[in-house]
Amino acid sequence: MIKVAQFSDLHFSGKNLDESGRCFGFAVDQAIRHGVDAAVVSGDATDHALDVHSPAVERLAREVRRLADHCPVLMLQGTFSHEPPGTLAIFPLLGGRHPVFVADRIGQVALTEEGRWMPSQDWRFDAVPPGARAIFTCVPTVNKAVVAATVGATEAAEAVGQELAALLAGYGSINRAARAAQVPTIGVAHGTVNGCVTEHGVPMAGFDHEFTTTSLFSAGVQAFMLGHIHKHQSWEDSGRVIAYAGSIGRFHHGELDAKGFLQWEVEAAVARFRLVETPARRTVDLVFEGFPDADQIAAAIREVDIAGAHVRVRWQVGEEARGSVDRDAIKRALGDAADVQLEGRVVPVVRSRAAGISRAASLQEKVRVWARATGSMDGPLIERLETLAHRDPAQIAASILAGEEGTQPCRGSGPEEAVPSAEETFGEERASGALRDAEAMELF
Repeated sequence: MIKVAQFSDLHFSGKNLDESGRCFGFAVDQAIRHGVDAAVVSGDATDHALDVHSPAVERLAREVRRLADHCPVLMLQGTFSHEPPGTLAIFPLLGGRHPVFVADRIGQVALTEEGRWMPSQDWRFDAVPPGARAIFTCVPTVNKAVVAATVGATEAAEAVGQELAALLAGYGSINRAARAAQVPTIGVAHGTVNGCVTEHGVPMAGFDHEFTTTSLFSAGVQAFMLGHIHKHQSWEDSGRVIAYAGSIGRFHHGELDAKGFLQWEVEAAVARFRLVETPARRTVDLVFEGFPDADQIAAAIREVDIAGAHVRVRWQVGEEARGSVDRDAIKRALGDAADVQLEGRVVPVVRSRAAGISRAASLQEKVRVWARATGSMDGPLIERLETLAHRDPAQIAASILAGEEGTQPCRGSGPEEAVPSAEETFGEERASGALRDAEAMELF
């Protein structure tokens, strides 16, 4: 039996340094305390390209060196955007008591009884190496660009999965031979298993993923240690186990599951593991359907302990109220939190088209069609439209200033109910003006 500590998705960077450093440091302490025989980092040790003099590189190198002083270490090439090719080349130079092996190509490597790494000359061993304590089958991140250049961009994703399935099946014979020789067999890979679930609860289903559980089991290894997906999950078949360790820490909001590393015990015919949790940071999401006022935030704080947590506040408001959210007040209310992230969503004004409005014969009918489309009342609008059509603006203004309620045109048919025309109205005004001028002349 061999005891192996699997760490994955460390994502060291300036932004993640506190989380990565604290969680990985704790994990290394636990692995040493439990006396593991070997350590595996299954990809994405860094979050992006880093300068050698950066604090993140120094912290990562120090922790890997601590591991190497305790046991042999295997580091797998991860996603190229996180871990550019060549990033891991410095770690075998750290000079620990035990060697660090970097698996940056597809192949096998044996861990000898003396604690040395013995890589295969080709893509696999032809026979079980003498003195092998365990055999590791390594499948680092595949460069899909190379595959695309061969089979075409549209076929690259499926081609990668098909080629990897054939490759893994090709390892079956040597791993079965190792099992017969009572040598534990371990697979290490970085990629997505069709049907796995992300840290945010999203199933990864499709034909463009690198692995399936069937292809991984076909490799014939007892334990398959996976990296890339940040949620810990596993599959089992007749004593053979596939498992994602998940990320070492909680790097994003919305990750609710425990974080940690896996401590494996692998024998020739059986494998088992347990998750050792790390002190990952707590994240809290406060979500408001509308405007996040002070009372709502205070009520949320009473329900959730935010002291020392990383809090994300989300809300959505209409476009007209986008400037009414007091971000500083929200931060003051969450003063006990370690960090506050504000994410406001502005709901744009949606203007719907009224079907058939262009075919309406009159303006009144157009208003009725618009009112039905928008759910508005058309009665008051039609009344005011008729007022505008039948009365002079001066009359309407005078009626409003006089406080008259009956500003709508009369609908009777008698002559006493007729609405005066504009000419009649202005004629009366001119006559009244002439009379006032004559009376003024007589005074003088």
